[in-house]
Amino acid sequence: MNTSYKSKSRQDYLKAILSLELKGNKITTTSISEKLCTKPASVTGMFKVLSDLELIKYQPYKGAKLTQLGRNEAISLIRKHRLWETFMVDYLGFGWDEVHEVAEQLEHVESKDLIDKLDAYMGNPPFDPHGDPIPDKDGNLTDSRRLIQVHTLQKGEVGCIQGVLGSNDTFLKHLGEFGIKMGLVFTVKKVFEYDGNFLVEFVGDDGVQREYSWSRKLVEQLLAEIN
Repeated sequence: MNTSYKSKSRQDYLKAILSLELKGNKITTTSISEKLCTKPASVTGMFKVLSDLELIKYQPYKGAKLTQLGRNEAISLIRKHRLWETFMVDYLGFGWDEVHEVAEQLEHVESKDLIDKLDAYMGNPPFDPHGDPIPDKDGNLTDSRRLIQVHTLQKGEVGCIQGVLGSNDTFLKHLGEFGIKMGLVFTVKKVFEYDGNFLVEFVGDDGVQREYSWSRKLVEQLLAEIN
């Protein structure tokens, strides 16, 4: 089997393409350059490399799409990344804002046996600490939850935080400062007409009921299930 594509930069491209495909977005040089913070010319060059390796199908000015080989590799990377993040948070005491960079390194470990045993050791967790679904050992990536963005909720509705759209460490740390975490059940007390900010109420870890004001920018990046 040809494994010449197994370089970090090429694998990062495959992950970025899959991430956009899962959201239903078109894969263009612009969308990838924005996601990876690189120049469009560099993306075009990498698209040609990945196409030659039969990891993507690429037509200039029409975009790119993962082949089955490319998708399998991208799914494997995501599986490893999310399992390592889960292990670090649930078993090593890391905060959810501390694990991304380390998982970026660990996802390039090639041993499938190690990853499968890590998965089994943790009881095959369905989601990572940020609420993202973890592919199973056969590469299936499923999510039956019906999640909505928190900013669509109305006064009096009760939601449960199940995911975040932002993943950088600064953003996740900011969420922690507002008591926001996976599984948090909150009630919308008021939506301010002027700026779209939310006044919410929930019970903190100390058992005390609290009120917070969540900005419009913040609630647009939170995903929840309605209780």
